[in-house]
Amino acid sequence: MIRRPIYNSSAVSRHLTSPISSFFRFLFSSSPSYSSENNTHEPIVSKRNPKSPFGSPTRVQKLIASQSDPLLAKEIFDYASQHPSFRHSQSSHLVLILKLGRSGHINLIDDVLAKHRSSGYPITGELFTYLIKVYAEANLPEKVFRTFYKMIEFNFTPQPKHLNRILEVLVSHRGYLRKAFELFKSARLHGVMPNTRTYNILMQAFCLNDDLSIAYKLFGKMLERDVVPDVESYRILIQGFCRKGQVNGAMELLEDMLNKGFVPDRLSYTTLLNSLCRKTQLREAYKVLCRMKLKGCNPDIVHYNTMILGFCIQGRAMDARKVLEDMSSNGCSPDSVSYRTLIVGLCGEGMFEEGKKYLQEMILNGFAPHFSVSNCLVKGFCSFGKVEEACDVVELVMKNGDALHSDTWEMIIPIVCKEDDSEKLKMFIEDAMKVEISGDTRLVDAGIGLGSYLSSKRQVKRKNVRERRRL
Repeated sequence: MIRRPIYNSSAVSRHLTSPISSFFRFLFSSSPSYSSENNTHEPIVSKRNPKSPFGSPTRVQKLIASQSDPLLAKEIFDYASQHPSFRHSQSSHLVLILKLGRSGHINLIDDVLAKHRSSGYPITGELFTYLIKVYAEANLPEKVFRTFYKMIEFNFTPQPKHLNRILEVLVSHRGYLRKAFELFKSARLHGVMPNTRTYNILMQAFCLNDDLSIAYKLFGKMLERDVVPDVESYRILIQGFCRKGQVNGAMELLEDMLNKGFVPDRLSYTTLLNSLCRKTQLREAYKVLCRMKLKGCNPDIVHYNTMILGFCIQGRAMDARKVLEDMSSNGCSPDSVSYRTLIVGLCGEGMFEEGKKYLQEMILNGFAPHFSVSNCLVKGFCSFGKVEEACDVVELVMKNGDALHSDTWEMIIPIVCKEDDSEKLKMFIEDAMKVEISGDTRLVDAGIGLGSYLSSKRQVKRKNVRERRRL
């Protein structure tokens, strides 16, 4: 007769009084082993750790971390805490805080903190880093704010990284900017020295809140307190000045930056170029663009496109053309936006032949022209009666496999097909599109059929012209 193994649980029977007791008995015992003499089982835990029935703190920590139910993890934590000889590891506290916080059981975290404080472990910054993270993820800015003073209560001096993270959370919530500023001012009284990142967080927040004057005063305080600003500090203020339309102030900051040996980043230059172009200060903008490479920052496609757009808006398409030509010599190739902006700008000044040349270059370089480009050229040529040139644009685009907008077709078809009556033209378009023409029919879908038709019409017209000349 086979006897079931009898567990010698005298060491733990006094503690297994809650419903979780059977769960612990299963988890904290090893697989049964049998004696060759009496066929009885002795629990491994009693041999390994006679003082604790739960095994090592690491084992309990892994058990807590493995629980998908945060309340069960908390119950395991509390149950193990009841044993006088057992002491949780620091990691167990941190893991449980994260687990409770991410599951929304914020009200249970204070109890874990109290147990951590009474455990005798030294308070470390990692604990409060976890706490700030939990409250931030739970969208509780007030608790994030109070965490700073919780550190003081635990006789722990907050580190600048804690202050910075708290400020980041506070300024991201509407209505907490002033509270963040008060915390910043009181931090020094508690032995926390704000660093460059601290100032940058607040300057950025005040600039976005339209309080440029406060941001600029903070910049001055940095210099007074020997806190060295960085590129981000300058960029934040440059963006702030440009946002307020004070481009001259932004230029002064750029000069100060360069004089102190800083290399402005691309975003600082982009902001300045945009602002200068909006203020129609194109000469100054072009000077900034030319100085970039000399000062260690190579202009990219965004900077060049900003200048091209600026010149075109002000009716200076030829200057924009020069910028595009300078790009290649500086190691930057034009993109579709560069060509589109320039061609539309040239058309706006009546330079359709120049625009057509850049359309050819655009297609040759592998870019598909936006329908606004071909529409602009066709409209321009047709307005001056240059039907052949307009048809050249259509054929060029069609051969590249690109579609034309319905407005373009509506302009070009009546001009090319004057001798065809409307019913005949409608029948042809229906056949080309294989759909019924209605008020909302997109002629852009006719594509290949219409292109072929226009080509044949042009050939007929040219033949007629040659025959008339012979006569």
